Amino acid sequence: MVSTFPSLNTVELSQLRFEIRALQPELVAWRRQIHQHPEMGFAEYLTAEFIAQKLQKWGIKTQIGIAKTGIVATIDSGKPGRVLAIRADIDALPIQEENQVSYRSQHDGIMHACGHDGHTAIALGTAYYLANHPTEFKGIVKIIFQPAEEGPGGAKPMIEAGILNNPDVDAIIGLHLWNNLPLGTVGVRSGPLMAAVEVFKCTILGKGGHGAIPHQTIDSIVVASQIVNALQTIVARNVDPIESAVVTVGEFHAGNAHNIIADTAKLSGTVRFFNPKYREQKFFHQRIEQIIAGVCQSHGANYDFNYTSLYPPVINDPRITELVREVATSVVETPAGVIPECQTMAAEDMSYFLEAVPGCYFFLGSANPDKNLAYPHHHPRFDFDETVLGMGVEIFVRCVEKFC
Repeated sequence: MVSTFPSLNTVELSQLRFEIRALQPELVAWRRQIHQHPEMGFAEYLTAEFIAQKLQKWGIKTQIGIAKTGIVATIDSGKPGRVLAIRADIDALPIQEENQVSYRSQHDGIMHACGHDGHTAIALGTAYYLANHPTEFKGIVKIIFQPAEEGPGGAKPMIEAGILNNPDVDAIIGLHLWNNLPLGTVGVRSGPLMAAVEVFKCTILGKGGHGAIPHQTIDSIVVASQIVNALQTIVARNVDPIESAVVTVGEFHAGNAHNIIADTAKLSGTVRFFNPKYREQKFFHQRIEQIIAGVCQSHGANYDFNYTSLYPPVINDPRITELVREVATSVVETPAGVIPECQTMAAEDMSYFLEAVPGCYFFLGSANPDKNLAYPHHHPRFDFDETVLGMGVEIFVRCVEKFC
């Protein structure tokens, strides 16, 4: 748990307009409804139905069934202006919830352990407010409810379905509730915010035999162990030390008896980086396979190798980032305020939207240790302080008013 935050007794909500403060009970109810019925990527049917029913009840133009379970709500002020998109992800994780709360997950083995239920509630609250106050902004707002952020990725198929067109989106924003920051604090920066993610799997093909007669074998465990060590030289010796990158081997499986030399060993891992050139040049893909091939050749082993480039890095546009920062500064009244240099090696397919149009993705602090609400993301006891929901709506609404 996070335990180093200052006391949050000084968090103020005076900058939230009355209508949004009054909406807080509804925001909490929507979030808890979604939390109780979590669904995996591209299977968010109950969640999508709940979202669509709300939007349609409020008279908002709604497109459903985009990339299976995605939804786009379009709110037109009726006045000339620009088009701003707001994105929220709606999927959950394959985690058994351990929280003992009235709104705990009712779906065995599935949990909202990353805050997407909160993202969805904030997006719904923003849609509700804008639909009821069309005179307070210009142009058009598209609110995107995206499936499958946790995998295999819903942003790209939604973009391919044309959701950024008709009318064309000028900019896009989104937020991630963040238990690495105290309640109400905003983390926002221009340029790279979150890392690219790539994954690899490798099977070392050796020659098995008796543990007491190793000279008759090609020991896959020895080969794989040397590969694990050698892979760590990529970041240490092949990446500019000014830049950040990570190569992690997260799985190593081999052998089934103490006196048998394993003929195969299986490795898998993840790669993270901020600089897009590594993705464009397939740098890590090529370097990892070079090392695997070299080590295997030196031992007379063979290998099978699979490498997948998943999400590109999340890179924020300077102009839209400055808009978000100005808005956040006007809303946030917390001890930490707005943190300008907030980064993480975690990944997000919001990156595809930011490749397509200028935009900004930012963190909104949601942890409150005073209420025991500070477990990290993807933890079976993850939860957040729901006070943050109204803050998210206020920030989104002000971004709309300022941009459009």
